[in-house]
Amino acid sequence: MKIAVDAMGGDHGPEIVVDGAVSAAKEEGMPVILVGNKRSIEAELSKYDTRDLSIDVRNASQTVGMGESPVKAIRRKKNSSIRICFELVKKGEADAVVSAGNSGAAMAAGIFLLKKLKGVDRPAIVVSIPTLKDQAVLLDAGGNVDCKPFHLLQFALMGEVYAHDIMRKERPRIGLLSNGEEEGKGNELTRETHELLKRSKLNYIGYIEGRDVFGGDVDVIVCDGFVGNIVLKLSEGLTEAIITMLKRDIAESFQAKLGYMLSQGVFKKLKKKIDYAEYGGAPMLGIDGVCIVGHGGSSAKAIKNALIRAKECVDRGVNRHMTERLGMNPDLQRIMAENRVKTTAGGED
Repeated sequence: MKIAVDAMGGDHGPEIVVDGAVSAAKEEGMPVILVGNKRSIEAELSKYDTRDLSIDVRNASQTVGMGESPVKAIRRKKNSSIRICFELVKKGEADAVVSAGNSGAAMAAGIFLLKKLKGVDRPAIVVSIPTLKDQAVLLDAGGNVDCKPFHLLQFALMGEVYAHDIMRKERPRIGLLSNGEEEGKGNELTRETHELLKRSKLNYIGYIEGRDVFGGDVDVIVCDGFVGNIVLKLSEGLTEAIITMLKRDIAESFQAKLGYMLSQGVFKKLKKKIDYAEYGGAPMLGIDGVCIVGHGGSSAKAIKNALIRAKECVDRGVNRHMTERLGMNPDLQRIMAENRVKTTAGGED
């Protein structure tokens, strides 16, 4: 297995990406292809002993910036590092892509070059959520801001397969994020999706509220990308704010410092649970290949764990299982087909 890594992606460029890739190659024995400015990558690699590591370098003369239009960039910048990564997977020279760069460009490249899995209309980005009991996953986390009910039904199915294969949940519980648990709550999108999920054979437990996200009573949290991205960014901001407040309050008194010293083990355990670097990145589900999208500010640790997560998705056949799951459920296929026809008849995309 080989993982193609966008060495130019992220806020820190090759320095951090190469560090993380070397760690993954060293600790996991993982072959890696670093794609980007060859001179810059080799300059970073020279800092490490890579004699026994399987690390290749592919030159790319272009990069896609965070502020660029994803579709235009993928179409026009044919020698960009992110596009070349996906082309390597398309050609069979790599098994997965890891990028901390422009997530929209990664989504566009995945759809344009690798195509969507059969039965999937909209690929989705899935993120891991730490809870009071265990991990949960949320999707979509930003790939699709405007969705139809059958798109969310597909997200639920893809999330179920991911939670089963990667999180080892035997029968994942699926919840639909809304503004209340009662039947009449939500907007038109959530109410129609609620009815579709009830008709499906998924383990759907109903609406969940924002306060339930971290409770641990649901394994797969379904929402459109607009809501999902707000949940994700709010969670990140709240985590940073709490950590900053704790540091400030601890520094203000000797008793607080002493208490911190006595509780360092607890704080380290908490940090490990809420640190995004522990999860590596967010898999893009629904494309005919494996792609892990990393945080723009990813650390070397996050890059390393993103490569490990990519390997897990390939090893455990997540895409194959999604295709099988979509194809083996005629009731689900009928529901989605009915809603596609309804959407088309209404003149909507």
